[in-house]
Amino acid sequence: MSAPAGAELFALAGKRALVTGGSRGVGRATARLLARCGADVGIGYHSRASDADETVAELHALGVRAFSHAGDAADGAVMEAFFARALRELGGVDLVIANAGIWPPDGIALAEMSEAHWRRTIEVNLTSAFHTARLAARHVSDGGRIVLVSSTAGQRGEAFHADYAASKGALLSLAKGLCVELAPRGVTVNCVAPGWIDTEMAAAPLAAGRAAIERAIPLGRVASAEDVAGPIVFLCSALARHVTGEVLNVNGGSVLCG
Repeated sequence: MSAPAGAELFALAGKRALVTGGSRGVGRATARLLARCGADVGIGYHSRASDADETVAELHALGVRAFSHAGDAADGAVMEAFFARALRELGGVDLVIANAGIWPPDGIALAEMSEAHWRRTIEVNLTSAFHTARLAARHVSDGGRIVLVSSTAGQRGEAFHADYAASKGALLSLAKGLCVELAPRGVTVNCVAPGWIDTEMAAAPLAAGRAAIERAIPLGRVASAEDVAGPIVFLCSALARHVTGEVLNVNGGSVLCG
């Protein structure tokens, strides 16, 4: 099979995409970029309807079909309804981005961590990805794309945030197993692993220590949401058709500095 050429490399017209956690931050930036490339987009969000409405309006303005779906992505029934809407309103699913997640800002030593704290992080970050990936495996079209949003912390660990690091590290293994299961259908499964991102989720630690954080990043700055959306859309494109089971780091080189 010959490789696509020119603008076709990033052309996603006719593709149907789902993005969890799509009303703000990386999810919103990814939804917008997918739409700019021509894809129809459904976004999942937890509770902030006004943000979701604004995002859908932006997607419509880009000339694509779009919808939003409210609910907890860690709830299997919510995710089944989300995929059912995509099948009904978009006619199918080709691209799935599992982006829903939290980063509890307070550092807690594992010895002091409550079971409730641990369970909440695992539910939001890992169980939500399980439901998303399981339904994607059932419904994504042959030749489709699944991208799980992990984290640099999932590869090197994170003291006082063991819950977060463990949940994000599990996504790497999930992708590596699922990619083999779906390979006969031409479906790729990959992870994007960001470092620090200038989004609402990281607002508190960035406000308290941005200068120190940026000194630990060789490129000298914290990533924007758009910096992460680009690699996600790359993995959805024809350019990445032979990439599967991989982890694409988007951290400005920060893992190289201690």
